[in-house]
Amino acid sequence: MHFHTELTPVPIPYPIGLTSRIVTLGSCFAEVMGRRLADHKLMVLNNPFGTLFNPVSLVKLVSMALDGATPDETRYVNRDGVWFHYDFHSSLWARSQRELRDSLQNVLAETGAFLRTADYLLLTLGSALVYRHLETGQVVASCHKMPGALFQKYMYSYEYMMDDMKHLLKRLHRANPKLRVILTVSPVRHTRDTLPLNSASKATLRIVAHELTLWHDWVQYFPAYEIMLDDLRDYRFYEADLIHPNSQAHDYIFEKFAASAFDDELRAFVADWKAVSTSLAHRPLYGTDSSAYQQFLIRLREKLEKLSGSVDVSTELAEVQSRLTGHKNQDYEPGEKQSA
Repeated sequence: MHFHTELTPVPIPYPIGLTSRIVTLGSCFAEVMGRRLADHKLMVLNNPFGTLFNPVSLVKLVSMALDGATPDETRYVNRDGVWFHYDFHSSLWARSQRELRDSLQNVLAETGAFLRTADYLLLTLGSALVYRHLETGQVVASCHKMPGALFQKYMYSYEYMMDDMKHLLKRLHRANPKLRVILTVSPVRHTRDTLPLNSASKATLRIVAHELTLWHDWVQYFPAYEIMLDDLRDYRFYEADLIHPNSQAHDYIFEKFAASAFDDELRAFVADWKAVSTSLAHRPLYGTDSSAYQQFLIRLREKLEKLSGSVDVSTELAEVQSRLTGHKNQDYEPGEKQSA
């Protein structure tokens, strides 16, 4: 008897390898996936523009990064002595407009350079609902907690969104013909927009993603949204806000992603690295000076040295060597653990 519908994504035709360079862009789910990829030692530029919910802002910023453009001078905003920019998420801020301008230009330049050499772009679409700044008539990436009367919220039309995304893919392919794009629709529920509007929004994004994969063989779709909605399908997989998937859901979705998108070598490495990570987090129950613990550290160092030919484990090797030489010789209470 089956009590849930398990979704097994189809394998991606061009699987991710251990040396692949990956950019993640989009909603907070893109950042979650980027962190997990980085935790498994892949080379990742993780959501450099901050959380971007709507595809309009995504297209604009990626185009600016590839064109070497500078942020619009008319889009800076000061709130309570802190400077923001309407085209970027509020996580990008500064105490002066000049400081913010320099920071944003650096982010654009770094992202443009990385995209030109990347192997994969993991692009997560969050919402088809956008906020238009009434004074300028332009869609904003974030309202930066400015008065709601300054903006108009509406559903971006399917036709315009499709045109924007086609333009984005064309620009990306011209800048980097080897780039593969993996599209996802964020499983985060935008209940503040009401559930009916959230459903309409997600449906619009899903149709756009589907059609883009039909027209471009280098664009694939990973069903994160469907896994959350139909496979997990239980509030125990959400945070207390009933909006964001919890860590257990993220783990499950990432496992499905690895099975679908990783090549054999990378999947084997992920399994090995999980064991190493567990060992790195281990602390002895009764002190660090026992011969058993020293032997444990020596074996761990040997494992890391074997992996060093494939990935950068210099930080982990330094940590283990430090424990061996006593530079971090601290005693922990029984049962206490520390993450690596």
